[in-house]
Amino acid sequence: MPKPSPGDERPPGPAGAEAAAGRPRDCGEERPRAPASPPQDLSVSELQEISDEVYKLSLAHEIVLNGDFKLQMGNFSPFSLENRVKETLHKAFWDNLKEQISASPPNYTQAIQLLQEIKEALLSLLLPRHNRLQSRIEEALDMELIRQEAEHGVLDIRGLTTYILDTMAMLCAPVRDEEVQGLQSLTDPAQLFREIFRVLDLMKMDMLNFSIQSLRPHLQDHSIQYERKKFQELLDKLPNSLDHTTEWLREAAAGVSASLSESQPHSAALQGAVGGSPALPSLTAVLNQGYMNLLCWEPGQKEYPETLLMDQARLQEVRAQVNQLATTAAVLLVTSSTCGSALFGSPGFVARLKLVTKVLLEGLSCTRCEEALQDISDQVLQEVSRALSQLGYPALTSDRCASLKGQIKSIADKSNTVWHVIEQRIHLFLSRFISPDGWNSQKDFPMGLDAIQEELQEVGRRFRSVIHHNRQVFGPFYLGILKKVLFPEAEPESDAGTDSF
Repeated sequence: MPKPSPGDERPPGPAGAEAAAGRPRDCGEERPRAPASPPQDLSVSELQEISDEVYKLSLAHEIVLNGDFKLQMGNFSPFSLENRVKETLHKAFWDNLKEQISASPPNYTQAIQLLQEIKEALLSLLLPRHNRLQSRIEEALDMELIRQEAEHGVLDIRGLTTYILDTMAMLCAPVRDEEVQGLQSLTDPAQLFREIFRVLDLMKMDMLNFSIQSLRPHLQDHSIQYERKKFQELLDKLPNSLDHTTEWLREAAAGVSASLSESQPHSAALQGAVGGSPALPSLTAVLNQGYMNLLCWEPGQKEYPETLLMDQARLQEVRAQVNQLATTAAVLLVTSSTCGSALFGSPGFVARLKLVTKVLLEGLSCTRCEEALQDISDQVLQEVSRALSQLGYPALTSDRCASLKGQIKSIADKSNTVWHVIEQRIHLFLSRFISPDGWNSQKDFPMGLDAIQEELQEVGRRFRSVIHHNRQVFGPFYLGILKKVLFPEAEPESDAGTDSF
């Protein structure tokens, strides 16, 4: 499948962006197979083929999980070398076209080639029901007739471009109406051709996004089998490609086992005394722990699991939102403990504090940085002073102001008890939120998080959507890895003592 290359124009005519989502096919619930023996060194063509397969898999995955996904026109930075080269080549191309058309007699060689490309672009925008319009375009842009007219000096370029603009006006989305109408006022044929290609590129992008929207329900129906099948095909070509996933699950298993040992020390000691072995964690518990560990994954700290690479950006965004919510809840909690419940019960006060904190934390690479919390402490004190004055309460003493500012700034310390407790409660909530049984009880919402309940519920839904899809697609792969990690002595095909996802 060709990758979209918006903005990648090339002589003799700027080529529009082209892309198509990989079309999934129904496939059986085949269990992922262990990769065959390692292949020999891959050739360039084989590497390109693998790259294309990864691209198709990623595109299909993005369409399913991101309801707002759209292809965008790509542009180089105005000051980049690539942009300067592109602009130089394009200027030479369009200057040459202008010279040809302005010559006496005119030379239409290049213009005819562009008309051929425009015809193909218009036909590519048609839907299957547009049979009559297709016939009209074929007739109006009859390339053989156009060449004969050019040879006899009777080619009507203006008439042809007028027909092209009228056809574009019929085919374009409403959002492009103004741009198409704006082409009507251009009198320079070379400039008009250039602008026609620019707007046609936009129209083709609109058509691609329309196709994606149409394709989404079909992909959603078959995405699990499609992604699993494609991933298995990649594993067959690239054995040992689950090393990072294996290490991720191994660490999760070690963490769950350690927790079990800490929570049941006497039971574990008794089992050891009578020759037994401590209880092993369930596969589901290990996988859930692995997912939760991703919320503590520092960028660049270690390699991301291969099975989650397509969702890395989404999960890192969830991680950032969790940190932001934990900081916001900590700010509200220490402010409440200093100012009292009466102030927090005043209309709009909590909402204003949340907004102040969110704005000052937005876009920061580290949401617990000391500089942001310094600004937050200043803004919180201003809001507190304003609210106390409006309610007729006495202002905070200088000691209480200094104490409040100090407590807010100390949230940046990784050992801060308030922030740590809130983070643990958020993680506990999210771990239950992503559990296979879909736990989501309002009455059991963690204490101290009421002020961020709505935002945390939304983050939880986003997190659960990613995890649910990942669990469905890669569950069989995880099952095979975890059986080896937890039951290394078991028979390869034995399911004894294991659960499923």
